[in-house]
Amino acid sequence: MIYTQLGRTGLRVSRLALGTVNIGGRVEEPEAHRLMDHALQRGINLVDTANTYGWRVHKGHTEEVIGRWLAKNPARRDEVVLATKVGDPMSDHGLNDHGLSARNIVASCEASLRRLGTDWIDLYQMHHLDRTVGWDEVWQAMDLLVTQGKVRYVGSSNFAGWDIATAQAAAQRRNSLGLVSEQFVYNLVTRYTELEVIPAAQAHGLGLLVWSPLHGGLLGGVLRKLATNSAVKSAQGRALEALDAQRDTIEAYEKLCAEHGLDPAVVGMAWTLSRPGVTAAVIGPRTEQHIDGALEALDHTLPASLLAGLDRLFPPIGKGGPAPDCWLS
Repeated sequence: MIYTQLGRTGLRVSRLALGTVNIGGRVEEPEAHRLMDHALQRGINLVDTANTYGWRVHKGHTEEVIGRWLAKNPARRDEVVLATKVGDPMSDHGLNDHGLSARNIVASCEASLRRLGTDWIDLYQMHHLDRTVGWDEVWQAMDLLVTQGKVRYVGSSNFAGWDIATAQAAAQRRNSLGLVSEQFVYNLVTRYTELEVIPAAQAHGLGLLVWSPLHGGLLGGVLRKLATNSAVKSAQGRALEALDAQRDTIEAYEKLCAEHGLDPAVVGMAWTLSRPGVTAAVIGPRTEQHIDGALEALDHTLPASLLAGLDRLFPPIGKGGPAPDCWLS
């Protein structure tokens, strides 16, 4: 395993993070515990979840599963960098059980701690921005949790570049550390974050955590899997919708990978991990084999000819790089 520091902090994390969105409904608890055991054995120390995950069973279920896994061997808590999120609604009727009010941030943190069976959260991430709440209120709540020892670091998820800049300016006024990471969607198909989000995060010293590095399985050999009836995640949702519009491109992508003797999933993951500033890719495995397959990407440096071919198939916006430079002649 390769480890790196999370942004400007001294916290060291694995370059692959174990995402847990599939736990509950797609991955049942016994298999989830085996997946977490396997990931930790293979050196993955960053475990990413959210308070709403497990909604196919009930919201909070995934944190409960992780909590029971930690309780089996309390010593592993010191090995794990535990990340969860706050902000999304926890019920269909609660007036104050969502968003980033001070009340919800503090209450949600305490509820997550109970479900996880731990005294602290290493990385507490705002799942989405809440434009109805001012940053002074957000940072008051987050600073309280840090002072109480319940949270070590604060991160964001799905923020725009200017939101990151605004959040950091408000934190600096309070002499707070502010955001240390941004978690965002990024892959060959979805490159718009190169314009604003990535440059803003890098400028402010944030680590970059990438979710959906294979675009829901679209970049993982979807056509081959569909042909052999082995597609699961890639046969639904974001991947299937994109496939309808980009079938020719995906066919050319899988052919390009085959010409270089590489599995499409390895190529897609290796490309994401090779991008400047990317700290870790968040994977959502359903089997131990999925974890091992993702680990293969860490061993591959993609050749220049393959990278050029990928840029032709999935061109960056404008001339590439951050805005507005990417538009300049």
